[in-house]
Amino acid sequence: MAALMAIAVGSRADEGMWLLPLLQQMNEGAMIQLGSRLSAEQIYSINNSSLKDAIVIFGGGCTGEMISDEGLLVTNHHCGYGTIQRLSTPEHNYLEDGYWAMNRSEELPAPGLFVVYLQYMQDVTDILQKAYDDALSANKKADDKEAIAEKARHDMEEEVLASIREDWPHCEAIIESFYSENVYYVIVYKIYQDVRFVGAPPASMGKFGGEADNWEWPRHTCDFSMFRVYAGPDNEPASYSEENVPYRPKQSLKVSLRGVKEGDFAFIMGYPGSTQRFQTAAQMQDMIDANDVRVAARTVRQNVMWAGMESDPAIRLQYASKYSGSSNGWKKWQGQKQSFADLDIIAREEQKEAEFMAWVNADKKRVEKYGNAISDINSVVAARADAKKAQYYISESLSNISPVQSASTLTSSLGRPMGGPGRSMIRGGGQPPMGGGPAPKVDTLQAIKMTAERLMSGFRDYNDPLERQMAVAMINFYRDNAQPENYPQLEDADFATMDVEAFVNKLFDESAFTSPEKLQNAGLEILNDPAVKFASAINAVLNPLRQTASAGGEQLSAGNHALTAGLLEWKAGEPSYPDANFTMRLTYGNVLPYSPKDGVTYWYYTTLDGVIEKEDPNDYEFHVPAKLKEIYEAKDFGEYVNEDGKVPACFLTNCDITGGNSGSPVMDADGCLIGLAFDGNWESMSSDVMFEPDLQRCICVDIRYVLLAMDKVGGAGYLLDEMNLIR
Repeated sequence: MAALMAIAVGSRADEGMWLLPLLQQMNEGAMIQLGSRLSAEQIYSINNSSLKDAIVIFGGGCTGEMISDEGLLVTNHHCGYGTIQRLSTPEHNYLEDGYWAMNRSEELPAPGLFVVYLQYMQDVTDILQKAYDDALSANKKADDKEAIAEKARHDMEEEVLASIREDWPHCEAIIESFYSENVYYVIVYKIYQDVRFVGAPPASMGKFGGEADNWEWPRHTCDFSMFRVYAGPDNEPASYSEENVPYRPKQSLKVSLRGVKEGDFAFIMGYPGSTQRFQTAAQMQDMIDANDVRVAARTVRQNVMWAGMESDPAIRLQYASKYSGSSNGWKKWQGQKQSFADLDIIAREEQKEAEFMAWVNADKKRVEKYGNAISDINSVVAARADAKKAQYYISESLSNISPVQSASTLTSSLGRPMGGPGRSMIRGGGQPPMGGGPAPKVDTLQAIKMTAERLMSGFRDYNDPLERQMAVAMINFYRDNAQPENYPQLEDADFATMDVEAFVNKLFDESAFTSPEKLQNAGLEILNDPAVKFASAINAVLNPLRQTASAGGEQLSAGNHALTAGLLEWKAGEPSYPDANFTMRLTYGNVLPYSPKDGVTYWYYTTLDGVIEKEDPNDYEFHVPAKLKEIYEAKDFGEYVNEDGKVPACFLTNCDITGGNSGSPVMDADGCLIGLAFDGNWESMSSDVMFEPDLQRCICVDIRYVLLAMDKVGGAGYLLDEMNLIR
């Protein structure tokens, strides 16, 4: 690990998703030179409270931050979107109209929502490697010595985790790999499951601009929502109870009303999800090709869904979260492909690989270690390519048909333990870890009843006519694009020539998965349900494709491992940091404008003026709430203005973010909250694979716009009393 630490000395200010335990060695000096007034210990400390204690994983896919010592949390509107939608009804549409609790008793419990606090992380690479090396040496004559050594390493992982869990009650410990399994950390988290909805602006503010403005600058979205974390009387995690009390965090963020100026130091802490900056050109091209399939399928499905949403406010509420979840990736992938072309990403990566191989081939030892890495990776990618695309054609279309999804959920549960330990909540799984060993298996009928019960909640956001329309569209899409040899073989129809609408209507009419009444009363006969049969026919095609699309895993992993190690050695002394993997990171830079093309320069902030300028009463995505217009016309802005008397809406930094950073705090040189990260810009959509310092920008909502929406629009100014405001 010492070699990797040395790599990052003198690193760029704007590029990098840095590991917190290494800030002092890697980044503290550079951050101070750039304007930071914080020490590494103030940001990340094991023994004392630090900024890391105010930052959480929110709901398994976003970031949030504590802004009071009474458990108040802020994150993005689009991070709270699904929860707000589930809490809404046509009579109380909090998503569309907004909501603010006027006291603690009005805060709404949010079942299933949780937040996760990082306790600490420790490098265990050497411990695990020693276990592996010792076992390999002791069994060097054994035919299966690598398997024995790998088991020894795994046993040491379990020993480390057992020790951590004993020392950290109420916590979950996991081991994460970095740099393509060249480095390992044990990370300890604490999970709180009583999280209550405090408030959010109406969608016409929190999602202003919709898909038209998504990934675009200039931006005017007031993208925030607020929640409160509750704990037991001992401040430890507890399931929801009226007896619970607001959680007292080790640290909360001060909230600055001082605003930002061009060139100001800024940094972001959060949980970036995934980057691929150690990929080969072949892997990059494979990603683009696969995403083309996903974009094509989602275009068809989303067009049908949007038409239904436009036809009825009730349907809009039911499908708002589904549409948002689908369309975000859909637009990102299109922008990514455009950026790959505009910035010549593939050719630049190929040139880098040629230079790397020239360096490798200049030394016999390097050839032994790294000489086959790229070719090994690329051969696996090529062997998988056709199956991977074919798999996406199915998963994005036929597998997305509602009764097929439900039927697949049922059949996959049969013969499996029910109610036992769930996936780690840190990765967005359902339930927290449970003790007491494996869960008991249940019989088939019991499994059917338990699965049916879980599926019942889905009917709340189910519109039968719209689901039928989407099913017809998806079958037609698949039939028009997939290879005939990958058509499912049906019992009573020829997939290639059948009347699709008649098939769908028969499926929906006869299936128990399209009716809560029929599903609730289902017994063993459901195993012969037409949706189960259709899902079985689909999976008979899909499963072999999945096997082919995942073949060569060991070769690919070894190639990635060797390539990453080689790249680190090749560029020793230059900046380096591991790919994002949804562990807490820090990125730092400045508040800056940018120029996307010749003759065009974008200013570094926007104001409420732009919201009024963009208003279009005939376009749902550009509605402006009447209350906000009243405030604008009366200039009733309070202290939420810049030096020109305007309300700042959003601003730009050159910090390095990706998905998962949504909701992350944007902080100033003193660690005070100045905004929330919520998006990237269209011109640098290739940033997950290659950082573009002149183009890449993080779009942030200004905290003053957030507070204006909460106070002046929402009437919840009382919440200011529990915040530490810096004026």
